[in-house]
Amino acid sequence: MHGISGDARPSIDDIRHVRLVFCLLAAVVMAAALLAFATSLLQDPDSWWHIKVGMDMLASRTFPTVDIYSYTFAGQPWVAKEWLSQVLLAIAFEAGGWNGVVLLATAVIALTAFLTSWYLSAWLKPTLAIGLTLVLALLIGPIYVARPHIFTLPIIVVWTAGLFEAARNEKAPPLWQLALLCLWANLHATFTFGFVIAAFAGLDLVMRTRLSNPRLLAKWIAFGLLCPLVSLLNPYGIKAILATFTVAYGNEAVPYIAEWQPFDASRHTLQEVALLVAFFGLLVSRLRIGWAKALFLVFTLHVYLTHIRFMYLFFLLVPVVLAVEVAQQYPALSAEKWAAEKRDGLEQFFARQFSRICAGIAVLLVLAAAAFTTYPVAPSQKTSARDALAFAQTHNLSGNLLNSYNFGGTLIFHGIRTFIDGRADQLFLNGFTETDEQTGHSRGKPILKAQLEKYTIGWALLTADDSRIPFFEELGWKRAYADDYAVIYTRRD
Repeated sequence: MHGISGDARPSIDDIRHVRLVFCLLAAVVMAAALLAFATSLLQDPDSWWHIKVGMDMLASRTFPTVDIYSYTFAGQPWVAKEWLSQVLLAIAFEAGGWNGVVLLATAVIALTAFLTSWYLSAWLKPTLAIGLTLVLALLIGPIYVARPHIFTLPIIVVWTAGLFEAARNEKAPPLWQLALLCLWANLHATFTFGFVIAAFAGLDLVMRTRLSNPRLLAKWIAFGLLCPLVSLLNPYGIKAILATFTVAYGNEAVPYIAEWQPFDASRHTLQEVALLVAFFGLLVSRLRIGWAKALFLVFTLHVYLTHIRFMYLFFLLVPVVLAVEVAQQYPALSAEKWAAEKRDGLEQFFARQFSRICAGIAVLLVLAAAAFTTYPVAPSQKTSARDALAFAQTHNLSGNLLNSYNFGGTLIFHGIRTFIDGRADQLFLNGFTETDEQTGHSRGKPILKAQLEKYTIGWALLTADDSRIPFFEELGWKRAYADDYAVIYTRRD
């Protein structure tokens, strides 16, 4: 008789079903938390222009190759290297407005939680795995915004877990992973991290085999060589990789963009505590992880401390990679010990009612999504400048606009050419961003005056805390509009 009863040893299917239900519950909890704070997913100003670019690609059926969204760099080479993510965001927006965007982002992040808990529960007790997954999800919460990088989160978990598993089992890397990398290359520029992760997994293999299996090593080398080749299967070919390196080596805009800033413990207290706890645990437990995985840990920590936007590399991937060592060296925490134990009442229920539970979860998610659409959400005016733009339209403000960086996305979305916006990975270089930053310094008034004349600025849309506001007053510009989020200045002509 199939199922769990009395002291009978649970079947493999029962164990898998219990794991699946636990992982599904982790995904549901994650989705519920995200929907409860839906507007937080729309807090990034770049969400606006990513959606607009996707909508334009859907309308024109072409991929952009030059800038058409700013007037300062109009016609300069620019590629939508994250085109597939932008198209997905645009489809979600056209289907359900901002609610559709939130639902799509929530689904992807919930999938990431499911996959993370699934890989962790392969080695750790399910309750420990989902608890750890939810803690990790909380730690990387700052990156949960409706932007292209969220589509790569499930991919990077599967990629990392699959390659390190192949190394641990002393097997060749699965070729289907190359298709995953190709998808990644069309979703976001971080696909080059895939090369690095593959290299660390290869080092882990070398540590285990000590070069005793040349044929297997050759397969790993061939896989590594194929990685950049399959990454070229995108509309822009080598240009997508080159665009990535312009940021990786630190262009002039990087120091001024918040997400590219180094880790600051005073601003990320929760993450600091987690780092301290993690390293305290590693020191007192004397966990043996091998030099290859130790290097991987150091690498992900370095990237995170250098640029806070990459916090997920450390908090998401390191636990997935080290779970096997924790389980082997601390059997009390292992999934193997849990699987050998008698199932408690809840776990027996999960196993016996697996199909009904999964169906119930599916129905619950559909109903929750339907209910969510009845409560419209929208980005804050901190990025939308909704009322300010309405004023500008009503009063027919025209001419070249000088805008604060955080309003660049909404301007693109509304068809207004920008002075500067969030595409600084490829544009606004050669001293432009540095000069724009200097206009807000204490001695920036003459620089600002020169910029206003050089670009024949007709009006300015600034955030309420823009440091250049006093300069506009001193230069004799008229404050035409102001609210808690935005200020508009026009020339006194």
